[in-house]
Amino acid sequence: MASLKKWLDRRRNPWKGVFYDAFKRWRRENGPARLYDYAGLPAGAVVLDIGAFRGEWSDLVLAAQPDCTIHAFEPHPGFAQGLREKFAGDARVIVHDFALGSEPGTLRLSDAGDASSGVAAHERAFEAQIVPVHQFFADTPLPRIDLAKLNIEGGEYDLLPALIAGGQIAAIARLQVQFHLFEPGFAALRDSIRHDLDKTHDCVWDYPFVWEEWQRQTS
Repeated sequence: MASLKKWLDRRRNPWKGVFYDAFKRWRRENGPARLYDYAGLPAGAVVLDIGAFRGEWSDLVLAAQPDCTIHAFEPHPGFAQGLREKFAGDARVIVHDFALGSEPGTLRLSDAGDASSGVAAHERAFEAQIVPVHQFFADTPLPRIDLAKLNIEGGEYDLLPALIAGGQIAAIARLQVQFHLFEPGFAALRDSIRHDLDKTHDCVWDYPFVWEEWQRQTS
């Protein structure tokens, strides 16, 4: 049934083909093994978990490199509280209950569990604070950023250009991002962001609209 739904979705929305093709390749080539390879993180690593949800990704990072500090960003009030409870007493994980963005404000988010989004439409909704990314870095100086993961259900199209324009992107040694294809026009937005990322980082692997990784250029 699931495969039939995907076939129908692709037939009705041919612009989603790039995602379905990439997802097949992701599964065939064991993409998760690339995504979750954190053995090379140095001691004392600083990590950004942007879109932390329930903290499973942070768990993987901590298992690979226990000597690290993770800043976990989760605007969903229920999930943010769950993160505080989960990591209570663990000074390695700092929970931030807001979204990072280009401008200050309030974001009305649809509530669909792990796919809560400010872009896609769902029946339930809640409001979340947006903190400008430049303000966060001014208020929270970080010695370095060894790894950043972005899975923010469409918010990447606002946050990444802000990181690039403000120059903070250059501080990130390793960036993993999941772009989302909610609308046909998002493909062009992704292309534009990737063009700008290419000035400071190299794309080391890429499954369009599934996951991709960029590493800071060394020269």
